[in-house]
Amino acid sequence: MRIDGLQYANWSEKIFRQMREGGVDAVHVTISYHENFRETVLNFEAWNRWFEQFPHLIMKGTTASDIDTARATGRTAIFFGFQNPSPIEDDIGLVEIVHTLGARFMQLTYNNQSLLATGCYEDEDPGITRMGRQVIKEMNRVGLVVDMSHSADRSTIEAAEISERPIAITHANPHEWHPARRNKRSDVIRAVTENGGMLGFSLYPHHLKDGSDCTLQSFCEAIARTADTYGIDHLGIGSDLCQDQPDSVVEWMRVGRWSKEIDYGEGSAAAPGFPPMPSWFQDNRDFGNIEAGLRKVGMNDEDVAKVMGGNWYRFFRDNFGPLKDG
Repeated sequence: MRIDGLQYANWSEKIFRQMREGGVDAVHVTISYHENFRETVLNFEAWNRWFEQFPHLIMKGTTASDIDTARATGRTAIFFGFQNPSPIEDDIGLVEIVHTLGARFMQLTYNNQSLLATGCYEDEDPGITRMGRQVIKEMNRVGLVVDMSHSADRSTIEAAEISERPIAITHANPHEWHPARRNKRSDVIRAVTENGGMLGFSLYPHHLKDGSDCTLQSFCEAIARTADTYGIDHLGIGSDLCQDQPDSVVEWMRVGRWSKEIDYGEGSAAAPGFPPMPSWFQDNRDFGNIEAGLRKVGMNDEDVAKVMGGNWYRFFRDNFGPLKDG
């Protein structure tokens, strides 16, 4: 089983076919960065058209059992998520609405301070806000997973402790392996995993040691070391693959509507445009390289299967439905 915890590709029949060639059974797809509720609904509409046009390649996913159906019928199950809480605007009632529409993940922040929490690019992190606590409670109730991939440290730790259900960092890497601002420090990873949450390892070059030149061995060794420290059951892949996106999309991701100035980030992320992907992971057909790499650094078949999809499957199964009493 192969499950990718995050992609934001420029979707097309070509990519859907590559998913099938790569044996990718399920993908968590970003359908909102800075869009408001109505704009996000239009993105759901666009996906409905793709499901109608390519029913032999993709299908909508809302529960883990949909992955079983996808596998049995040779398709990829598509699960939806937001990289910002903007689709719920300032209305907690929209949490249940977006879950009903099919959303299964929502980041509480995207780099900046939001109404709910603090992003990783802010200088100060006061943690989860009053509204954030209420929204987490509501997300727990309906089965919308709290995602803290772009959030600051204190906010992420507090979210893991406040949430009644496990949370996720769908696409990031350990800060000690590569000290990018977006990567997660050990106390953050520990808080998430000790509360049953998941870390999806990112293949976006700005998150990788040595960037686009990162080796497969280095990436797989980082996963193996993290498994030794935090447990194999809490790790997966969240590639953050942005295949075929124009460079203008990077500006949209970083700037949105909040600034008139282009925010190029810092350090290796300061260059405009998308960086080249590593040679060993160009698109969905390359997941087999990661499997082989994990085996080469000493992981057994059971642990490789967990990282490649088994852990995400269990997490989806346990967290996409309503909170059960008791």
